[in-house]
Amino acid sequence: MSSRIRFFDFSQKVNYKTEILAGLTVAMTMMPESLSFAILAGFPPLAGLYAAFIMGLVTSVFGGRPGLISGGAGAVVVVLIALMNSHGIEFVFAAVALAGVIQIMIGLFKLAKFIRLVPQPVMYGFVNGLAIIIFMAQLKQFKTISGGTEVWLTGMPLLIMGSLVALTIAIVIFLPRFTKAVPPSLVAIVVVFFIVLIFGIQTKTVSDIASVSGGFPPFHIPNIPLNLETLQVIFPYALIMAAVGLTEGLLTLNLVDEITATKGNGNKECIAQGSANILNGFFFGMGGCPMIAQTLVNLSAGARARLSGIVASLTILLIILFGAPVIGRVPMAALTGVMIMVAFGTFEWVSLKIFNRMPRQDVFVGILVAVITVLLHNLALAVLIGVIISALVFAWESAKRIRAKKYMDETGAKHYEIYGPLFFGSVAAFNDKFDIMNDPRVVIIDFKDSRVADMSGIDALNKLTERYQKAGKSLHLHHLSEDCIKLLKNAGDVIEVNILEDPEYKVVAD
Repeated sequence: MSSRIRFFDFSQKVNYKTEILAGLTVAMTMMPESLSFAILAGFPPLAGLYAAFIMGLVTSVFGGRPGLISGGAGAVVVVLIALMNSHGIEFVFAAVALAGVIQIMIGLFKLAKFIRLVPQPVMYGFVNGLAIIIFMAQLKQFKTISGGTEVWLTGMPLLIMGSLVALTIAIVIFLPRFTKAVPPSLVAIVVVFFIVLIFGIQTKTVSDIASVSGGFPPFHIPNIPLNLETLQVIFPYALIMAAVGLTEGLLTLNLVDEITATKGNGNKECIAQGSANILNGFFFGMGGCPMIAQTLVNLSAGARARLSGIVASLTILLIILFGAPVIGRVPMAALTGVMIMVAFGTFEWVSLKIFNRMPRQDVFVGILVAVITVLLHNLALAVLIGVIISALVFAWESAKRIRAKKYMDETGAKHYEIYGPLFFGSVAAFNDKFDIMNDPRVVIIDFKDSRVADMSGIDALNKLTERYQKAGKSLHLHHLSEDCIKLLKNAGDVIEVNILEDPEYKVVAD
């Protein structure tokens, strides 16, 4: 029997053994990260593991492409911290389920393509801000409760914590230079775990935060008031979580497309991610989205099918069912070290290298998005503001490029050849090109190298027509593109268009 199989809808043959080993590796790297993100947000650690299991299983089976790994990701968890602190975990579960509904609607209406509207400087700012949040969150592990308040560790506890974190980081950095057969983060956690266990070192462990012992994810209807006030509380968080999750997910999907030279389905991924988050809301999961680091681990291990993601999720479930006594004794220092390295790996260091070569407006947008992300912990708002500013900058630059070439023909008519789009930003500059009082009786505006883009452009043509008409002169529009003609037809009450009498797409205002 051949060891190569076809799995689900993936078109190429894959190696069965490779998929299983890749799935086991992904599970071992995802588990500490999901635990750390749950603890970071103040959730029970099991909520992170349940999210890793549910997200991984559902999206691996029904997602937009093979090879993509989903779990309890920090990008969406960060959004929910404020809701957790103000209203508690029941409201979080309701927000996660509602976010899933929003994501399904986005997939059904085929809106995944709009991820292309996110400029690269915005993504740099988004990713860098997220990396800073993850790093700063690890500083909490260097604090303890004394007299009801948080204080920094001192003396021997600080030395122990710092040494174990440093050891974890050193293993993650240097182990790949000797072997890449096993994930360095997994080796670092195991090494620190056994050092603490063998030498009886007193340090904070996962069980000091909360118990990780559990069974199958329990069905749980969020215990919240079903009224409009509740919806007003959870909807903003759900919308932000849905947007952040899909942004992270679709960008990861595009990355996998590039690596594997194949094409995924963004809308299908939206529906799968939404379905998984609905289940998270009703089965005690903190929610999640595709995870870039784990996806890269999966691909580097040779996985190209859906099987690896399924194996990873089922492995996490087995850990929940049978591995709680071991997981509870994992030192928090090991997880802190891993998360610090995740933060460093997440940061786009290349953005610093090209900083002095980027346009000033792009530098401003990138820094602004990062600052908003860090200060407000609101990744979707940061991305939205960045996209809006980038769009306004683009509109301003495009508006400045409109120009007109003027000349008289042998009949005495004056021609204006327009270059650049006519839209809301360029209307003022467009109007300044015309000399109505001194122009001859016949004026021709040539749009061969231009186009009317919006209602502001139509309104500008209408007003210009009226001004020439009042001056006793006629205005003709030449070489309008088909989409411009359609736009003008749809606005028939604003400007009169007579295409039938003008085979050259000429508009005459008598």
